Amino acid sequence: MKLSVIIVNYNVKFYLAQCIHSLEKALCGVEAEIIVVDNHSRDNSVEYLKKIYPNVHYIENEHNDGFAKANNKGIRLAKGDYVLLLNPDTIVGEQTIARAVNFLDMHSGSGTLGVKMLNADGTYAMESRRGVPTPMTALYKFTGLWKRYPNSRKFARYYMNYLSWDEPHRIDIVSGAFCMVKREVIMKVGLLDEDYFMYGEDIDLSYRMQKAGYTNWYLPVEILHYKGESTQKTSFRYVHVFYGAMFIFFRKHFASASHWLSIPVHIAIFSKATLALFNNVRKGIIKSLGFFCQHKEKNAKYIIYCSKHNLAKCNELINNNGISAEVVEASEDTMPQGHTGEVGQKASEVYVVYDASVFAYRHVFAFMQKQPQPHVKIGFYHPEQNMIITPNEILR
Repeated sequence: MKLSVIIVNYNVKFYLAQCIHSLEKALCGVEAEIIVVDNHSRDNSVEYLKKIYPNVHYIENEHNDGFAKANNKGIRLAKGDYVLLLNPDTIVGEQTIARAVNFLDMHSGSGTLGVKMLNADGTYAMESRRGVPTPMTALYKFTGLWKRYPNSRKFARYYMNYLSWDEPHRIDIVSGAFCMVKREVIMKVGLLDEDYFMYGEDIDLSYRMQKAGYTNWYLPVEILHYKGESTQKTSFRYVHVFYGAMFIFFRKHFASASHWLSIPVHIAIFSKATLALFNNVRKGIIKSLGFFCQHKEKNAKYIIYCSKHNLAKCNELINNNGISAEVVEASEDTMPQGHTGEVGQKASEVYVVYDASVFAYRHVFAFMQKQPQPHVKIGFYHPEQNMIITPNEILR
């Protein structure tokens, strides 16, 4: 078997179903298996998914074991020559898997491989290419110098901004949202460090790959990455978990500097966590006083491009959910440029929804990159489940 795809799930069954749908297309012609490790979800994820994708292998944990431990369970059961660690809130382009596998086939000394990750508004996710967070690299990030000097190989190394997005490059760190590796290599270097509950384990693995003499790569093929609440960098929980993971990394790999690093790292954690807590409390007070009486999606506009066959279903769906929407009969033949040039500042926020049965994911990704707009987010309509999935909500 060529590839084992391992996905850790926790209460995101609809996003995971969308991810698997994209995988089925991307795995065409590739001998592969999909392993879902469920971290004791409370939304009946496994029961729901088994009805739709009975051929997927499911591992049901009795507790939330965290990202690293759950992935390791899947890796130990994997049969493929390659292993792909994939987030459940991703959508994979039709050609992404094949091109990634072919690239690793041609680069025998490779460690891990990552890809170009798109945010929901078409911008590039900075986590697609990262440098090793050495004490000084981390300092440049914390102080914001990487933003002031975005093309500097010294100050901007954390996100390696100076590299082209459209060419393959050797990088230091591959994101765990899409991380492909040869199974025999990860078994040799060691599985994910289970001291990391969430965040940091991908940095640790990539760094260990480098120390063992392997190369890590960025490949310019696309996936779309919806980022859930757990990845919101202003949240109190994110600050504690992420910066705690960074301290584990420093202590493990930069032991000589861990003593003097402990104070500034803990100060960073405390200050950012305090700011996050203050903002959450402030928003709660403002909302309780009635200043935010409207739902944040109240002024959002939906534009749905769907096939003639699905027009009635889409109209019924938006009526049942009481949303403002424009439903347009369309396909790749009638709209080869997609929403490019069609969507202006029609509302404070616009969700452009594509019918996944008549628009290829890779083509939608191309549309997104041509005209990224902060107020325009991409979603998909899935006729099989009669469901619209956007980065912020699910309509069914």
